[in-house]
Amino acid sequence: MYLKRPAAGLSFCLFYLASYFTNKYVLSVLKFTYPTLFQGWQTLVGGFLLHVSWKLGWVEINCSSRSEVLTWLPASVLFVGIIYAGSRALSRLQTSLLKICSVLFLLIAAGCLPLFDTQFDPDGYFWALIHLICVGVYKVIHKLWKTSSLSDLDQQYINYVFSVVLLASVSHPAGDLFSALDFPFLYFYRFHSSCCASGLLGFFLMLHTVKLKSITSSWQYAAWSFLAKVTTAGLSPFIFGMTVNVRTVCCLLLGALGEALLVYTERMGT
Repeated sequence: MYLKRPAAGLSFCLFYLASYFTNKYVLSVLKFTYPTLFQGWQTLVGGFLLHVSWKLGWVEINCSSRSEVLTWLPASVLFVGIIYAGSRALSRLQTSLLKICSVLFLLIAAGCLPLFDTQFDPDGYFWALIHLICVGVYKVIHKLWKTSSLSDLDQQYINYVFSVVLLASVSHPAGDLFSALDFPFLYFYRFHSSCCASGLLGFFLMLHTVKLKSITSSWQYAAWSFLAKVTTAGLSPFIFGMTVNVRTVCCLLLGALGEALLVYTERMGT
């Protein structure tokens, strides 16, 4: 498969890999399981850096139309659902298992995984399901929004602002605000550095995603995304010492085949 823009694509894969593994480290290794605070921090950093980049003239953002902004808010609600549920799932599931999603092979693989997962966690799979539903609906809304005057960066800026406000407002009712005070690594350097790295990597991943989409066709972006997911899923058992068996590997390979077929059908459709 010939992929254009190798530098941009490889940068996207690198930030994708680093962002997911950093998040996994904070959520699963350090066990900072307070998603309203963790995702609130990430969106705060992302929104702040995007705002600074806008003011410095490095990116162009135009959210002057109030009606456009208000119409996009349902998608922002789904965005919060994506990051919140994804955070809950990532803290409980193996990274490789979280990469499975979409159409026949993917549905079969995802359906079989809970049966063969040696570290089965029903709550983790529940939040993974919520995450995938939100992702699917969000992608539909995003595709239907092509005629809007809002660019991808405009939409992401609105998502950031809305997420910070919503997550901050629910952190106390959810019990995360005061529960986090008992977190054993709260004053440790590795926790602080990991959180800073997570916020920065998430922001740069967003920028490289927008850039890659703008300079490649839809199937080429899908191919780079497939490469990033497969690399992440393949490396995660070695980095985090996850337990897998032959049936789990077969499910993952089936899911990878499904993703590859999606890339192929995307290419044939262009």
